[in-house]
Order: sequence, then C-alpha cells, then structure tokens
Amino acid sequence: MIKIEHLVKNYGTNCAVDDISLEIGEGEIVGFLGPNGAGKSTTMNILTGYLSSTAGRVSVDGIDVLADPLGAKKLIGYLPEQPPLYLDMTVDEYLGFHYDLKKCPLPKEQHLGEICEVVRIGDVRGRVIRNLSKGYRQRVGIAGALIGNPKVIIFDEPTVGLDPKQIIEIRNLIRGLGKDHTVILSTHILQEVQAVCDRIVIINKGRIVADEKTENITTVIKDNRRFNAKICGQQAQVLPVLKNMTGISYVEALAERDGDAVTYMIEAAPGVDIRKKLFFTLAERGWALIGLESLGLSLEDIFITVVNKSDEESTPTRYTRRTAKKARNALETQVANDLVADADRRREEASALGLPQDNE
Repeated sequence: MIKIEHLVKNYGTNCAVDDISLEIGEGEIVGFLGPNGAGKSTTMNILTGYLSSTAGRVSVDGIDVLADPLGAKKLIGYLPEQPPLYLDMTVDEYLGFHYDLKKCPLPKEQHLGEICEVVRIGDVRGRVIRNLSKGYRQRVGIAGALIGNPKVIIFDEPTVGLDPKQIIEIRNLIRGLGKDHTVILSTHILQEVQAVCDRIVIINKGRIVADEKTENITTVIKDNRRFNAKICGQQAQVLPVLKNMTGISYVEALAERDGDAVTYMIEAAPGVDIRKKLFFTLAERGWALIGLESLGLSLEDIFITVVNKSDEESTPTRYTRRTAKKARNALETQVANDLVADADRRREEASALGLPQDNE
C-alpha cells in the first residue's frame, strides 16, 4: 500500500531523513516511533504531500506522490497532533465543509452518517465545536480524516491530553479502523503502540533503527539479560550471595513465594550469560533452583536500547548539493520514463480500440 524508497530530506546542511526505505502492506497498523527530532513528522509530511523530498520516492497504492500529488492525497486521511478544527462551526457544518473540500463522490448524508456512527459523535452533530470536550474534538478530527473513505489513515499523537477513558476509546477506534484501512500511528506513548499496532518502526537521526512485528519486537535486542529465578533457601542468605556474584548487575527479591522458595528478579551485566554460573553457585550451597524464567523486555527498554545504540554509531550522511542534484535527476528520469511508458500503453489501447489519433 505504501512504498518509501531511499527517502532523503535536507534542511540546509541538516539531514532530517537519511536514505530510509519502508513498505507498509494493506490493512497493517504500524507504530512509527522515535525521539523528538528523529524525522517522524518530516517523513509523514512528505508522505502526505505537504513537503517535498530532497531525494527518493514515495508511492501510495502505486501512485507516485511526486508525479500525481492530488491522486495520492485522495487516498490519505491525516490527523495532525492539533486537529485543524473551525471552532465556530457545528460538527455537521465542519464535516460538510470537509466533504465539499475533498469533492467526495459518495452520497453525502449517508456517508457522513456512517462516519459519525463509527467515531460515535452522532449525539453532538448539531453542537458548536468550541463547546465540545477535547475527547469529542479529537473524534471530530478523526471523522474529518475518514471522509472519502481513504485507504491510508495517518494519526500524529491522537491521544495527547485525553483522560484514561478517552484514550481507551480512541485506541479501540484505531484498532477497528485497521480492519478496513492501512493505519500509521505516531506517538510517544509506548503502551499505546503495544496495545494497538501490528508492527513497530523506530526511527532515530533520520534512519530506521528497528522494524519488526509487535509480538517479535524483542528480537531486535540480541541479549536478554533479565530472569526470574525461583530459589529454595533463606532469603537473608541467598540475596547477599546473588548481589555479590560477578556478572549480576541487579537483583531484587520479589513478593512471590512457593513454599520455602523465593522468586528473585536477576539482571545480568551486558554480554554475560549468567545461567550456568548461577546454577553451580546455588548447587554448591545446597540451594535448589526450581525455576528460571527469561523475562521479555518492555517496549520502553527496547526503544531506549536501539536509540542509544544508533546514537553511538555513525552520524547521518550530509548530502551536498551535487549529491542531492544527482539523486533528484535520477528520480526525475525514473518518473519521466514511467510517464512515457504510461503514454505508450494508452496509445496501444487506443489503437486496439480503433480510436483516431486526435481522440487518444
């Protein structure tokens, strides 16, 4: 559905997006994460046609955003962090305005009614937007993004400032939209991504540093260092031994007990496999190890780890004017070749139908 190829965006000598490539399939809900200044908003603005790129290519459902920006925009619904609402309008007036602005071909009353039902704002359609709560305003913004039934919906921080009940409602709404749309969700709330998204993409310094399905995101970290160990023995004796073991960076006795066994959360030092040493140390003292469970890393741990690792690696490439011009010329040549091929195809179709030259 969405294809990004070698995308680059420079602001002077600053490289905001550094040669990223990404494909998003139909019906996927993708969480787009990154620290402030990582290039998330720039990438989304290029995808929506709001910004041009320095180099690279973006297409939506096969439509090149550069070659046919209006055609690509018709396939996209976008909700920025601050929904562009006209506060003096009623909800119906605002949605009608959006409908006319988008030149939506669907039956107006039926289409708007279906959208209001999906986002649950049917009871406030006659109210002035200024008088609505933040949660309802957010829903009105989502309704505006859904007009025209776009194939792709992009949300930028959709739950900022909402109360817990409203957050859950918006999450459920986004999850429901994923059944019929491709959804990109950009947010700093990591629990939100885990609750909603099928796939997680992390960007830092303009580069993609992680791209994995949500259930497999822990695989981007090669060494899992945290374990729950269930050990039979007096806590006052076991805990000091664990704390003094070489290779253990942190240990904590948990409240969980099983008879005379106490559960300890153990974190090994980076690059250390503590399991064998732990087993023999306990065996020497006659303390039975009756359980050892590897703990999955939280998304927060993974996010911090991959971002810190990418910070330590090479800095983003600085594209000179000569390099950028060369990349832009290559892209323009490719687009021109595509247009020529399309024109040839149309001529062949017209010839096959027996149309005269001036009607092709």
